[in-house]
Amino acid sequence: MKQIRNTIIRAGLDALYFSGAHRVLRPFFGGVGTIFMLHNVRPAHAGPFQPNRHLEITPDFLRATLAYLRATDVDIVTSDEMRRRLTEQDFSRRFVCFTCDDGYRDNRDHMLPAMRDFDAPFSVFVTSDFASGTGRLWWVALERVVAKASRLEAPIDGNMVRIATASLPEKEMGFDRLHGWLRSLGEADLRREMTALCQQAGIDEDAISRELCMSWDELKPFAADPLVTIGAHTLTHCNLAQQLEAVAAHELAASRANIENALQKPARHLAYPYGDRAAAGAREFALAQAAGFQTAVTTRPGVIAAENSAQLTALPRVSLNGNYQDTRYLPVLTSGAATAMWNGFQRVGQG
Repeated sequence: MKQIRNTIIRAGLDALYFSGAHRVLRPFFGGVGTIFMLHNVRPAHAGPFQPNRHLEITPDFLRATLAYLRATDVDIVTSDEMRRRLTEQDFSRRFVCFTCDDGYRDNRDHMLPAMRDFDAPFSVFVTSDFASGTGRLWWVALERVVAKASRLEAPIDGNMVRIATASLPEKEMGFDRLHGWLRSLGEADLRREMTALCQQAGIDEDAISRELCMSWDELKPFAADPLVTIGAHTLTHCNLAQQLEAVAAHELAASRANIENALQKPARHLAYPYGDRAAAGAREFALAQAAGFQTAVTTRPGVIAAENSAQLTALPRVSLNGNYQDTRYLPVLTSGAATAMWNGFQRVGQG
């Protein structure tokens, strides 16, 4: 199913590019800037089963993206500068803001050198539990479980279901089914069921955050780099919309306090975990503002329009998706044409 969806999206991007429609649509949907969303930046690795591939791009593609932006004379700005331009309605020049979720070590090892080559700033949103080595990157754990197992059992919709995961097609279908089911669960249930799946396959889920994410000690020198801004990504990477209001408020305020205490730097910016309509809505936008965040980014697809300055804690982003690492898509993505089509040619709602 995901392969079909990826094929359709790629066909849409190609149609916009080769037809030149993105150039026609840009004056109407290009907005004033773009916030790019990234997660992992690392060299490509071998293996046909990579269900989380959309969450990573290669350093070479990042450099190609930066080279394209510099060639088109677009300003690459910090989150602070983006906020200033939106607040002051300073739209004399188009801008791009790079943002990375979760706090992966490869942001330091592979992304930072590329950004230095182009003198390009970026923001990294840190999940406190990941930096403490106690968090659960369940989507990574699920990929490892399915990659290792030939069969799994899970209580889906109240029935114990056996899922074959021996062949590549079975692994892809099994991952998609399990991922969709796990995303539908509350945090406690997700944690319990993911632990059960890891036990079936012999995967150490506790070690994953320590393996992949920067610790607080590693974040200190990383945050000291003048190109780096550290923002918050909550305490536990939970779906905020599923939480009681007091819990959601604590996730936001405490994650900000943790960063400021550990790094002795202000944490003025936020990325909502998951960040779609089911995870971040009007309540969460208000809670982020109450917690003192100056901006907050979602995963709702869209470029930045002038009217986004009216609600700075509900900003859309454009994904630099690992499934579409082709430089010809860059003018399409920054034109606003692709996200306009995705949104049915409607402005990204704030509710």
